[in-house]
Amino acid sequence: MADGDERVGAFWRELGLPGLIDVHTHFMPERVMAKVWAYFDAAGPLVGRAWPIAYRFEEDERLAVLRGFGVRAFTSMIYPHKPGMAQWLNGWAADFAARTPGCLRTATFFPEDGAARYVGAELAGGARVFKAHVQVGGYDPADARLEPVWGALAEAGVPVVIHCGSGPAPGKHTGPDPIARLLARHPRLRLIIAHMGMPEYADFLDLAQRYPGVHLDTTMAFTDFSERAAPFPRDERGRLKDLGERVLFGSDFPNIPYGYAHALEALTRLELGEEWLRGVCYGNAARLFGV
Repeated sequence: MADGDERVGAFWRELGLPGLIDVHTHFMPERVMAKVWAYFDAAGPLVGRAWPIAYRFEEDERLAVLRGFGVRAFTSMIYPHKPGMAQWLNGWAADFAARTPGCLRTATFFPEDGAARYVGAELAGGARVFKAHVQVGGYDPADARLEPVWGALAEAGVPVVIHCGSGPAPGKHTGPDPIARLLARHPRLRLIIAHMGMPEYADFLDLAQRYPGVHLDTTMAFTDFSERAAPFPRDERGRLKDLGERVLFGSDFPNIPYGYAHALEALTRLELGEEWLRGVCYGNAARLFGV
């Protein structure tokens, strides 16, 4: 177990919450997770520094740890890095959600022929959240093969957690500009900007102010680990509080280099108030996902 795990339950109980909702957790096929962990262990180019994984356990134990924290609902963030991978991941994630109480059925996509078809099938089958990883996938959100995908997601109102900020390392299509162009074409999209858009925090707060469907997840933001490399600007705390109903707690569990409690306590250090914390850690996601 990691440092501070015993403090997680006290955190949400003191806020008067029934538990936590974590919109950014990773459960994947075993061999895919092993490759992800190997990449982190090697401090690959998208990581760039030592990144010890705090919760490197078998799937059943990871689920037990998450439930022990009081997490009432969570995701299985999956993401392809090449064509032909997304549909297979979606099949695994659908089965995982069916056998895992509390898991919001998660799906993904890649710019490839057939993407609109299999995304449509996932929507019809009950997918409740999608994951898009512009950085790892290395694709332009404006790829023509994704236009019908974005249109279907906007029409359905199903949220998409999208890693599009340039942290921890910039990619060819990361940053706020591609997302601004996407939202100009599909303004009703419910995008959840992963990691608060780190390090382009202010730009993604701008987009959240402009588009009511844009949310932000707190994944790794505000922690000591991230503040050293990409500190959240203190003068943006006012906007962060004002947009509190569209900020959602995310952890990146199990792939975090610190204890789960630290991610929660980092939110407390912002000093934005208990009402803000209650919304971020439970209420906002409960409303968005109908939990």
